[in-house]
Amino acid sequence: MKILLVGLGSIGRRHLKNLAALGVRQLAAVTRNRCALPQDDLPPFLSFETLESALTWRPDAVFVCNPTAFHLETALEAARAGCHLFLEKPVSHSLEGLDELAEVVEKQGLKVQVGFQFRFHPVFQKIKKAVERGDIGRVVSAHAHWGEYLPGWHPWEDYRASYSAREDLGGGVVLTLCHPFDYLRWMLGEVEVVGAVGGQLSDLETNTEDTALVSLRFESGVVGSVYLDYISKPAKHTLQIIGTRGRVEWDVDFGSAKMYTDNGRGFDAISPGKFFERNELFLAEVADFLDCIKNDREPACNLNDGIRALEIALAAKAFWGGQVVFLQEEYSTGLT
Repeated sequence: MKILLVGLGSIGRRHLKNLAALGVRQLAAVTRNRCALPQDDLPPFLSFETLESALTWRPDAVFVCNPTAFHLETALEAARAGCHLFLEKPVSHSLEGLDELAEVVEKQGLKVQVGFQFRFHPVFQKIKKAVERGDIGRVVSAHAHWGEYLPGWHPWEDYRASYSAREDLGGGVVLTLCHPFDYLRWMLGEVEVVGAVGGQLSDLETNTEDTALVSLRFESGVVGSVYLDYISKPAKHTLQIIGTRGRVEWDVDFGSAKMYTDNGRGFDAISPGKFFERNELFLAEVADFLDCIKNDREPACNLNDGIRALEIALAAKAFWGGQVVFLQEEYSTGLT
């Protein structure tokens, strides 16, 4: 299988290494060598300066790992060339043009997997099953909290120039840290109402929001909240799901989750495994994508999933004044 990566920043390099670890030997990348990181630790790959020239290599699949604002145009060009897509999250910075991408993908019979790796977290998978079994009763609310100090993400680069800090590149904390919108929807079902407050509240030199508190109401009646920021030191990422007979709590610092049942008198530990490492999530999602192509099956996180998460994020991003947005059954909310 021939795999092309567009963008060799942090996530592109991770995928390149993982593809090699999974046995893919025909690898190529579109890169202009702008990344400050050395390339001597990367597996061998062909290098192209443009996507147009790279597509003459006739790759089977393209990993879209460039800045968010360029995701759609890259994905469209690759899809029109008949390439399966691994599309990093968020799928775009706007809903505009995604209907066209969906049409091309369907017409060409292509697989699209979106890079929401928390769907492959063994603890999250166990939490999802526990919720579906009713282990904590009927779910009433869910709350995710994720904060990380942006300048510490990539110490080798000036955070002010990164896509995460720039509105023109599709940055902002709501889009960049949009994982909770996907994993909450995956666990609890469709979201029908979104509200948000936030903005550029810290002293960081960005032109995007660095803090957001997003409220959600799911079609099931469950209410939820997602807090995101670029300023937390140390980093914090937690999830809490509360039911009528108990609750589940997960903290990235501990790795495992606690499920409280029996009126809170005790808890069961949900472990990812003794030797779990974060990169296993990325390995698993890439392995799943390759298997989808090989066995002609639907990806675990498809284009529609990515669009739905983007719709939630854009609704939040557009309504800092505390208003709410009623999401339509279609993903054409008119937000751009």
